[in-house]
Amino acid sequence: MHQNVRPRGIDVPARPPLTARRLRLAVELRKMRERAGMTATDAARTLGTSQGQLSNVESGRFGVSPERIRSLARIYSCPDQPFVEALVGMASEKTLGWWESYREVLPSGLLDLAELEHHAIAIRTAYTSHMPGLLQTADHAREIFRRVIPTPTPPEVEHRVTHRVKRQGVLYRADPTPYSAVVHEAALRMGVGGRDVARAQLLHLLDMGEREHISIRVIPFGIGAFPGSGQSINYLYGAVPQLDTAQLDQFHGPLLLDAEAHLQKYRSLLDVVETIALNTEKSRDLIHTTAQSL
Repeated sequence: MHQNVRPRGIDVPARPPLTARRLRLAVELRKMRERAGMTATDAARTLGTSQGQLSNVESGRFGVSPERIRSLARIYSCPDQPFVEALVGMASEKTLGWWESYREVLPSGLLDLAELEHHAIAIRTAYTSHMPGLLQTADHAREIFRRVIPTPTPPEVEHRVTHRVKRQGVLYRADPTPYSAVVHEAALRMGVGGRDVARAQLLHLLDMGEREHISIRVIPFGIGAFPGSGQSINYLYGAVPQLDTAQLDQFHGPLLLDAEAHLQKYRSLLDVVETIALNTEKSRDLIHTTAQSL
């Protein structure tokens, strides 16, 4: 009879789904070791475990406790205490988020995005031809999802709509996430869903823009070409800068980037689009005029 034996050296909690956030924790632990100039073999020996077990932690296959993260930080002589505590906070998450109820019905990338948004301390976005997902009405989102290729079934459409609406909870909770959106005038005039749906969407933008923690600004047609004009960008700020994530919309699903070169690039692009966008008052006037024209 086989017995379940817990490996010694590194504590191995029950294995949750390998989400983008859990994988990010594992990658950051590997980077911390590499910055210390330690091989996996040396680190495992110092920790009193095997290289294989450490490799499983650094790949996200094994979980790791907050106490173990602090031990690793001491072994690696990591001086950045806020960074270490941010990793400890990630390891301390024991309950599954609401998005996990969609794991069998939606692509994992959508679940990863919802998880990252839930934990972000601030979000910046820039969209050229679409409304940001966190600002879409249910009817607007439903119309978008009905045109996905391959064509989804009605139940699949509704799963995507309810998931998108639940993502928007970060803007409504008791301590809402600061949210800054830049939207091109093209997105205002797409007319998704026909006159009634499109007008309701624009009125929703006006309503959301009244909230203290939300900024909505518009780039008018007259601006012409600008850097990043062909790309939709979501920038999710982590508890510390090292844990930021840039998310790009791709035809096959969300693309998540966390290399420092990528983060710097998309922060710079967002700086540019915010510079050329109308201020919030003029943006509100343009949204209102567009809604009245429908």
